[in-house]
Amino acid sequence: MADRQDYSGIAALSICEALLLAIKDRELLPEHEIVGVLRDAAAAHEAAVGNKEEKDMHQAAAVLINQIIASGYRVRQ
Repeated sequence: MADRQDYSGIAALSICEALLLAIKDRELLPEHEIVGVLRDAAAAHEAAVGNKEEKDMHQAAAVLINQIIASGYRVRQ
């Protein structure tokens, strides 16, 4: 069963996705800049330090962000 933290993460991901799509749709940033933001976020998680559980969580976040980039940064299909 998912907990409150899971729901918070899902909500945050949806909000960020909507913001990035709106920024692109309104041509406030070009697509390559948006992808750059996502790559920076993935790199921050890849470089994160902590205990094994924290590192695993950050690595999983980086993998998810990279999957979002590969899919055209759409979380919802």
